[in-house]
Amino acid sequence: MRFFLLLMKLKINGEEREIADGLTVTALLEELKIRPARVVIERNREIVAREAYGATHLADGDTLEIVHFVGGG
Repeated sequence: MRFFLLLMKLKINGEEREIADGLTVTALLEELKIRPARVVIERNREIVAREAYGATHLADGDTLEIVHFVGGG
């Protein structure tokens, strides 16, 4: 028996990427090794509330902007 991994295409910060189909924002951040507390996510020109990351499923063709917070002083 063969299993096929379904992929979807996303544009992340202007770069086309293929990732596993059906990921949530939280799962994508884990895959990219990004800490959710340090970023703001814009999906298709709308800000995703941090508390909705786990419930927000990504879809083929989504455009994401991941903005990192940088501390300073």
